[in-house]
Amino acid sequence: MSPLEIIILLPLLAVLAIWVGAPARLTGVVASILNLGIVVGLIYQYQTHHLADGKMAFLHGYTVLTNPHIQFAVGADGLSLTLALLTSLVTLAAVWSTVDKDRIYYISSLLIATGAYGAFLCTDIFFLYAFHELALIPTFLMIALHGHGENKNAAWRITIYLGIGSLILLAGLLGVVWYCSPDKSHLTFDLLELLKHPLKADAPYAQFAPANFFILLLGFGTLVSLFPFHSWAAPAYASAPTPVAMLHAGVLKKFGLYGLIRIALPLLPNAVNVPWIQNALLLMLLGNILVMGLVTLHQRRLDDLLANSSVMHMGYIFLGIASGNALGLNGAVLLMFAHGISIALLFMLCGRLRNQLGTLEFEKLGGIAGNAPFLSFIFGMAAFASIGLPGLANFAGELLVFLSTFQSFRWQEGFSMLQITTILSLWGVVISAVYMLRAYRKIFFGQPNSGLFISDPLLSQRVPMFLLAAVLLVVGVYPASLLNIIQVSLSVK
Repeated sequence: MSPLEIIILLPLLAVLAIWVGAPARLTGVVASILNLGIVVGLIYQYQTHHLADGKMAFLHGYTVLTNPHIQFAVGADGLSLTLALLTSLVTLAAVWSTVDKDRIYYISSLLIATGAYGAFLCTDIFFLYAFHELALIPTFLMIALHGHGENKNAAWRITIYLGIGSLILLAGLLGVVWYCSPDKSHLTFDLLELLKHPLKADAPYAQFAPANFFILLLGFGTLVSLFPFHSWAAPAYASAPTPVAMLHAGVLKKFGLYGLIRIALPLLPNAVNVPWIQNALLLMLLGNILVMGLVTLHQRRLDDLLANSSVMHMGYIFLGIASGNALGLNGAVLLMFAHGISIALLFMLCGRLRNQLGTLEFEKLGGIAGNAPFLSFIFGMAAFASIGLPGLANFAGELLVFLSTFQSFRWQEGFSMLQITTILSLWGVVISAVYMLRAYRKIFFGQPNSGLFISDPLLSQRVPMFLLAAVLLVVGVYPASLLNIIQVSLSVK
């Protein structure tokens, strides 16, 4: 059995143990710690023994069907392991920070983690897709049953949007399976086999590559809340229970971006450079950054602000993908990791404020720093990471993305559409600084507006906050800790 299969299986076994009566929080925390240890060990092993060739490692598989060829197969390179690390960190923080809740909270968190691990570590397109759909089921149910505010409407909206997005994605995935399978009478869902037969300009059916890429962009983009297919995300995150918001916004949302980098770009290598696709992608990501940035500016509740902010920051990652070069993809993956950690930490702190204060409206808050200096410091660190402060993880990713778009710039040729989009996108950094710093001031400084009181968490409850904050700092100070494994895997076709 591959260690990757153990990573996928562990949270599922923890779910079964909790279901039959094991202590829910303890079981979830132990399984999450074990998985984090395994992932860290595999990253070390990959750097030591597999980094030079940059190929998939820890491969293992079982045949399920022979025609079409479908197998439960796993494998990992630097990209997969980076997202597995993100999953393990956020899962541990989500389970650890969930206190005095019904066991359904822990079961749902672990099922979402199982789906995320499977989606990032499977090398068969069928199971990659199936694991993501598995993770969506507890997300829908938890928002409907235990959400905040207009949770039923949000649950229906996310179900409809992501259901339609998944169907579009399925059509696109079946398209690449058909076009890239070497034997049309014996189709294969094995991604590693399909990658040997990309749909290049001189390949049969090459004329269908742009349309197929656009279908994948719409499918994956809907799952990532790409503008204008984004309106499900903010209400869902704002109303979701805290651990679900942490895991979906921080981890599961990255599946669409992972799919574009892992499947769409290498199998359809020339499609992203087709002018109408490039321009459409640039306009959509600009909508994420500027339109959603302005929407976020007008939010009056912390949960709504964080939810819309998460949608906005997806635009920067799409900009790295649109650059079409290794530097941009490196920055995009690093920013995926950094955003996942920072938004999970912010939603964790948001949940604590909601539980203790009973409100997240800015007009009813203020002066919290006087009684909760630790929360003030950690929230500030997560907020500064979110707006791209140097020294924290998000800054390195955003910087690489911005630089990548000017890699081929020539003064005599003028600015391309990509570079004009980047210049406009820089205003998003200003917008995010305004809304995040204003929210920080209204919550933690000034005079309390309603006499609400909050205290710092106990030492044991600070552990997941310390963990995520430390990761933001370490990766921000030393981004090569992740870039060393990401860039090799992305440079190999």
